Amino acid sequence: MSSSSSKIDKECPYTIELVQPEDTEAVLAMLKTFFFKDEPLNTYLDLGECKELEEYSMKPIKDNCSYKAVNNKGEIIGVYINGLIKRPSPTDTVKKSTCSHPKFQKILNLMDHVEETFKIFDLYPNEDVILDGKILSVDSNYRGLGIAGRLTERAYEYMRSNKISVYHVICSSQYSARVMEKLGFHEVYKLNYADYKVDGETVFKPAQPHVAIRVLVKEVDKSKSTL
Repeated sequence: MSSSSSKIDKECPYTIELVQPEDTEAVLAMLKTFFFKDEPLNTYLDLGECKELEEYSMKPIKDNCSYKAVNNKGEIIGVYINGLIKRPSPTDTVKKSTCSHPKFQKILNLMDHVEETFKIFDLYPNEDVILDGKILSVDSNYRGLGIAGRLTERAYEYMRSNKISVYHVICSSQYSARVMEKLGFHEVYKLNYADYKVDGETVFKPAQPHVAIRVLVKEVDKSKSTL
C-alpha cells in the first residue's frame, strides 16, 4: 500500500457494527494478518497455522456481543470479540480445555490455570453475568484513529442494555494491557510467566516486555447512559 492510498484510507469514515456469523471468514482473515502472528504466546511457541486457535477465537461470536469497525468500502478494519461468562452453579464441575494441537493445548492449560487460580465471581459476588473481552485488534493501517476506544464504548452500551456491570479481559501481551489501562481498566490478577511451571519447567518465555499474563476489569455503571 502506498503512502498516498494509506492517507486516503485513514481519512475514510467507519462505522461500528455487530459481528454476524457470516463475518467469520473476514474476521479470521483480519486476525491472521494483524493479531495471531504478533500475540506473544503464539510467537514464542511458533504456533503457526492453527485451526483450533481459529475455532476458539470465533466461538464467542454466538453470544451476539462482538463488534467490528467497517470502513466505507465494507472492509473490516477493527474487531472486538466478546463473550459472556456466567456464574457457575455450585454443582458445576470444572471442565479442562482440550484440543488435538499440542502447542495450543499449552495455551489452553495456562488459561485454565488462571481461571482456577483467580475466580472472577468471588471478586464480584453480586454479579451473575460478566462480559469477557477475548480479542481486540485493529488493522495497523488504521491505528491512531480511536477505533479500539469506539469498539470498547459500543461494548459498554451492550453492558448497560443488558444490566451487566463488569467487563473482564485477560491480557497475555504487555501492549494489549497498556491499551486496556488507557481505556480505564485496572488489574485484579497477575501471573508472571516465570512463575508458571509444569513439572518444574517454565512453559512460556516470551520476548520482553511480555513478562506476565494479567486480568484487568472495568466496572460500568448500569444506570448511566454515558461513562
